Amino acid sequence: MMVLQSVLAVASGGLVGFTLGLIGGGGSIIATPLLLYVVGLPPHAAIGTGALAVSFNAFANFAGHARAGNVRWRDTGLFAAIGVGGAAIGSWIGKDVDGQRLLFLFALLMMAVGVLMLRRGGSGAGGAHEPRRLPLVILAAACVGLLSGFFGIGGGFLIVPGLIFSTSMPMLYAVGSSLLAVGALGLTTATSYAASGLVDWPIAAEYIVGGLAGGYLGMQLACRLATRKAVLNRIFAGLVFVVALYMLYRNAAAFGLAI
Repeated sequence: MMVLQSVLAVASGGLVGFTLGLIGGGGSIIATPLLLYVVGLPPHAAIGTGALAVSFNAFANFAGHARAGNVRWRDTGLFAAIGVGGAAIGSWIGKDVDGQRLLFLFALLMMAVGVLMLRRGGSGAGGAHEPRRLPLVILAAACVGLLSGFFGIGGGFLIVPGLIFSTSMPMLYAVGSSLLAVGALGLTTATSYAASGLVDWPIAAEYIVGGLAGGYLGMQLACRLATRKAVLNRIFAGLVFVVALYMLYRNAAAFGLAI
């Protein structure tokens, strides 16, 4: 059983890393369910272990995108710094809201993000990058941080569109740049859970190993797809819709709805 669990941990980590490398988001949303239902960890240990693995893989994928020239350093540094502050405030507020209602509302937010991404279309790796609009970047980072902290999941799903809408950078650069903030937010959560003994370190190590391989493949595919207009945007929006619909289904009862 331990060998099987290790294999499942590596495979699940590979899927998380691939998602992060390809679209810069989705890692935190799929990491915990995989650890719960595939690897077999208890809920709190799954959250803490998943946060640590996602954080490490996000930083690793960020390094890969940085080497490939897919990072806008000033924008992502500012976005991450302000976003972490906003996340601290948002998480403090979110603790007082019923968990199921929180997830249902988050799913509605994800649907809105998906629609906006499809309406915007996509940019390739080339093209001019508009000068950053500092007040808009600060506002977007603060809002994304607040929402990420409030809902506790989905940092990448919010950070990628937040970077695109506030800086007009191409999708590929938003994916690469977002991973710094994803890693920072995940590390904050992981540190809190580790302090309470809620991280399974051996599973986390196996998860990370799989994530490194998956992240490399995801980054390579992202670079190739960047030359085809709107492909990354459509992949991103499609994954957002699938996860959002599942979350709406699982949490509709919190509002007395039957789906």
